[in-house]
Amino acid sequence: MLNENNLMLINGKWESGLGGTREVINPTTGKVLAVVSEASREQASAAVAAARKAQPAWAAMSPLERGAIMHRIAALVTENADELARIVVQEQGKPITEARGEIGGAAGFFTYYAEFARRIQGEILPSDAPGEQIWIQRVPMGVVAAIIPWNYPAALVSRKVAPSMIAGNTIVLKPHEETPLSALFMAKLFEKAGVPAGVINIITGSGGEIGEVLTSHPDIDLVTMTGSVPTGKRIMANAAANLVPVSLELGGKAPFIVMDDCDIDYAVRSAVTSRYMNCGQVCICNERTLVHERVYDQFLEKFVAASQKLRLGDPLSEATDLGPKVSLRELEKVEQMIDKAIGAGAEAVLRGGRPDRPPVEGGFWLTPTVLTGVNSSMSIMQDEIFGPIVPIMKVADFDEALSVANDSRFGLSAYLFTNDFSKIMRAVNEVNFGELYINRVGPEALQGFHTGYRSSGLGGDDGSHGLEAFMRKKTVYANYSGTSPVALMPYA
Repeated sequence: MLNENNLMLINGKWESGLGGTREVINPTTGKVLAVVSEASREQASAAVAAARKAQPAWAAMSPLERGAIMHRIAALVTENADELARIVVQEQGKPITEARGEIGGAAGFFTYYAEFARRIQGEILPSDAPGEQIWIQRVPMGVVAAIIPWNYPAALVSRKVAPSMIAGNTIVLKPHEETPLSALFMAKLFEKAGVPAGVINIITGSGGEIGEVLTSHPDIDLVTMTGSVPTGKRIMANAAANLVPVSLELGGKAPFIVMDDCDIDYAVRSAVTSRYMNCGQVCICNERTLVHERVYDQFLEKFVAASQKLRLGDPLSEATDLGPKVSLRELEKVEQMIDKAIGAGAEAVLRGGRPDRPPVEGGFWLTPTVLTGVNSSMSIMQDEIFGPIVPIMKVADFDEALSVANDSRFGLSAYLFTNDFSKIMRAVNEVNFGELYINRVGPEALQGFHTGYRSSGLGGDDGSHGLEAFMRKKTVYANYSGTSPVALMPYA
């Protein structure tokens, strides 16, 4: 089953990339895990052409037929979960326990969206003319280009491919160049499940090269992307040239609000989980913790103690809580953010960094840092960290917490821990974020809607609302009277 040569899937055939090669680095060891060939621009265009050719026949299949294939994919992902989880760990660095959860989610996307085979609904409206009906149908977009990041290299394949498939689209997906192995492995599962040639195409390459081809290609009907704000802006500009719709999820700066009436121990456990999962490399992570002054000292003491107890280790070990950063570049970026914050006046009550004795030599290891003495204007409170660093800010009351929370160019996820129903309802109405978690942390649910405001993107993923992005509407005026209706122009 293993895609040993790391070949790309284009039009149902396995191809070696003609655009050069790239080393995939294991973040645990810092050593080369694999060498992957990358697509040429011509191969990227060929993948789009294959998707275009395959789309009419795929859309003509009944949704139940498409759903049956998707159920087979889900079963194969589950059957190969251990191997796929190990690939995720080796190329991305998250602990194996978290990787297994990711693979469970990867299978779940296909099961969930396969069930929409009987749920994609249209509308029938009365006409102004006798002997006529107006039908509004939901039809496929056509050919989808999908670009995914490195932090969830398997689950995000499913998040893009599954809704595309059930809607009747075909897709060309490009994984991140640093973590292509999970997607290439899943391509083998797609083939084994009986996906027709051209319906799913998986190609490798850089965003600046292959991503540019896909997002500016005139034969693409939808671009869906998860990644950084600068990349999202570039994609939006490329797609605009062809008036192609986009769905972009571009990261976040989640506020984690802790009020004085909540269960502090539970809030601490939740804040630790939300901050450090996947080494802090999650778009919905707790990026800035806002704690009521009456419980601030208590919370801080417990949070620091819990952070110190986290077990940094080989992510393939069952005992590991915190794995390595995904790359040296990402590690150095976070180190620079710590130095800048301290230079601006923040205090490191827990100063992490590269350990003197790393769990594995050569890896990209970083232990937790907890910062206090921060204010909302500091870059550490405004810029996405994406690492095991947390600024904790004291707030006088709920009004200040709301003000600081909303003082962000991001608007993806936010958290509130309180037992005060009036505060809960104020947060529901006043927290200006696409997702609000009350007395709990993520991950988000399949049936929810993962969406952000402002620089966190537009559109969204998951649930029935996420599926809408993969369909367009067609209006049909069905006249069965045998005569032409009188032209009615109420707007004239």
